[in-house]
Amino acid sequence: MKVIEPYERALDDVPGAHPYPRSSRYAEVEIGVHRMPDGTEVKYAKRRLLPRLEDAAEEALPHTVSSGERPDQLGQRYFGDPGQWWRIADANPVLDPRELTDEPGEEIAVPLPGGFPGGMGGPGVRNG
Repeated sequence: MKVIEPYERALDDVPGAHPYPRSSRYAEVEIGVHRMPDGTEVKYAKRRLLPRLEDAAEEALPHTVSSGERPDQLGQRYFGDPGQWWRIADANPVLDPRELTDEPGEEIAVPLPGGFPGGMGGPGVRNG
């Protein structure tokens, strides 16, 4: 698991230090620069590739959805941060994160510590 040093975490609060906080799904995404005809540079996040669902499932544990659960609650439960729901969404075949919890009794995948490539943690690991 990648450990973020305290001084590096402090950079998350410094404007311009990097475009996304280290807990963001875009933290590891390469930043591209497009030059407009007038010479103005426009920065953008390049494509974020997800692992194949088969690979993600091998590096995950099952969770049975309970009635009334929400993706943010799962993020809090498994990662200690409600904003980390996207890690669970990445490991499942959903287009809308609400699909993760809309069917009580359905089994979904939750990434393990170290998780699939591009993941940064899993159940029981607090990030941030």
